[in-house]
Amino acid sequence: QVQLVESGGGSVQAGGSLRLSCVASQGIANSCMAWFRQAPGKKREGVATINSDRHTNYGNSVMGRFTISRDNAKNTLYLQMNNLQAMEPAMYHCAASRFPGCIANALSAASSFAYWGQGTQVTVSS
Repeated sequence: QVQLVESGGGSVQAGGSLRLSCVASQGIANSCMAWFRQAPGKKREGVATINSDRHTNYGNSVMGRFTISRDNAKNTLYLQMNNLQAMEPAMYHCAASRFPGCIANALSAASSFAYWGQGTQVTVSS
């Protein structure tokens, strides 16, 4: 059982930046990892994925502004978020797969991830 703990959320003005972290209780080197977000009353949205080879994939709404990365030595996943928009406040969750490769539609397949963190809240003020 892998436990994931997110941190780094907070309040930021529109156009600002935040860096989220997700620390795993076990090694993540052989896991596809991802960030998802969910705002109240909205569907969960896939933000970004990174596989064991560090190949990344992003949702259309965050491409060019967000960067997902991993430090396997520290069992840590990151999400650098730049130019945050007023419509992006949400709870951000990290997730880990049991497999090294991310499936082709991983951003829309939350069920492909076996382990989830409790989330870290991001608020954006205009």
